[in-house]
Amino acid sequence: MDRFVRWVRFVSRLCGYVAAALIAGGVLVVCHMVIVRYVLNHNTIWQTDFVTYSLVAATFIGSPYVLMTRGHVNVDVLPHYLGRRGRFWLAFFSAAISFAFAVTLAVLAVKFWLESWEGRWVSDTMWRARLWIPYSAMPIGLGLLALQYVVDLYSLVTGRDPPFGIVVERDS
Repeated sequence: MDRFVRWVRFVSRLCGYVAAALIAGGVLVVCHMVIVRYVLNHNTIWQTDFVTYSLVAATFIGSPYVLMTRGHVNVDVLPHYLGRRGRFWLAFFSAAISFAFAVTLAVLAVKFWLESWEGRWVSDTMWRARLWIPYSAMPIGLGLLALQYVVDLYSLVTGRDPPFGIVVERDS
């Protein structure tokens, strides 16, 4: 199981790098679009679609990294006032519900991606991008997010990681 945990964490870290590269690529394309449109006075065809698809892909593909590093918005008032046992059960319940949600969305995203693949869907713009390419970020990101939740649940249950990252008990 240790190998699985290390592999999932490695893949989640890699997802963070891919998401950062997608955002950086989107920024560069926006700069290119500004130069082409306003300096050279030419039409832009593919730039807006690319930026939109890359930012959405960065969101889905970067989600396992954000979960692994606890980078999401977290209101942790309640866990700080709970005891160790209550904190454990709250962390377990929230991770289990989130895992079920990620798996459900991943299954639905696979069906949606498959429909776009089989239907040979293309975007309605002049670029006519094959939509299975940007849509693939949804099942990939959500599937890897579900795996990161498995690792988080395993680490919580085995005591490797404290609930909500809180290691010091509150003085009574």
